[in-house]
Amino acid sequence: MRREELISKILLRKKELNITIENLAKLSFVSMRTINRLLNNEDVKLSTVEAVTNFLGLDFAGREIVPLGELKKRRAKEKALYLVSLVQSTSALEKQGIESESINSIISMYEKELLHGSYKHTLWVA
Repeated sequence: MRREELISKILLRKKELNITIENLAKLSFVSMRTINRLLNNEDVKLSTVEAVTNFLGLDFAGREIVPLGELKKRRAKEKALYLVSLVQSTSALEKQGIESESINSIISMYEKELLHGSYKHTLWVA
């Protein structure tokens, strides 16, 4: 596959996920400058291409290895766990830790909101 084709597939996936270059950079642990160089077909390290394609659920040829829906579910779970950990940490500091059943319920609620609710536009915000 030519690099131009891979870049096209990366751009398509970026559009499908509705993720900004800034958030793509943060979440794939690659600088914005490097992301821009990649998308402008300039030379970048293979590790950069790997980091970006892996994050987007693609292989080096731009083929989908993680379906779009699964990628969104994974991100929602990751973000929900992070949000709950903030609540749990604060509650623990106040000696009011939350029961694990309640935690699972809150995680599930956050996941649904991030995937389908009023917070779905924040799914890919780093």
